Amino acid sequence: MLKTLKYNSEMQKEHKKRDLGARAMDNQIRDLLKTLEQSHLSLEIRKSPEALDNILADDFFEIGSSGAMFYKQDCLENGVALDDLKLYNFDMHVLAPDVVLTTYFINNKTRNRNTLRSSIWKFIDGRWQLLFHQGTVTKLHSSDFNTTG
Repeated sequence: MLKTLKYNSEMQKEHKKRDLGARAMDNQIRDLLKTLEQSHLSLEIRKSPEALDNILADDFFEIGSSGAMFYKQDCLENGVALDDLKLYNFDMHVLAPDVVLTTYFINNKTRNRNTLRSSIWKFIDGRWQLLFHQGTVTKLHSSDFNTTG
């Protein structure tokens, strides 16, 4: 019995170490993906087909806030909206070791509207690439959130 308790105690310590390591890794990925989300919202990236090509996965698609569907080729050929966007309340949810869902709120100063956004990122060819994106118009405002998360 004592041997079992000792074993369980050591196992729990090992699991805690692994959990701490996983959380640290998740935080690193979260910070990186927040940076990638912010960069793909920047005018510099949005104006550059080469930069968009690097961020968007080959099978990328988007459901825009209008309900329209867009694919990678649409974005590269026709460009994307060049709006002044501010990101708030960023969060990340791990779906699989190489797939994450990010969610956040956008204040679009150009169109004077707000959207809730979700993106699915997949680790492909040694880097995180945007696989799916959706925007939904909302009546929420940036003041409804406590942090810029």
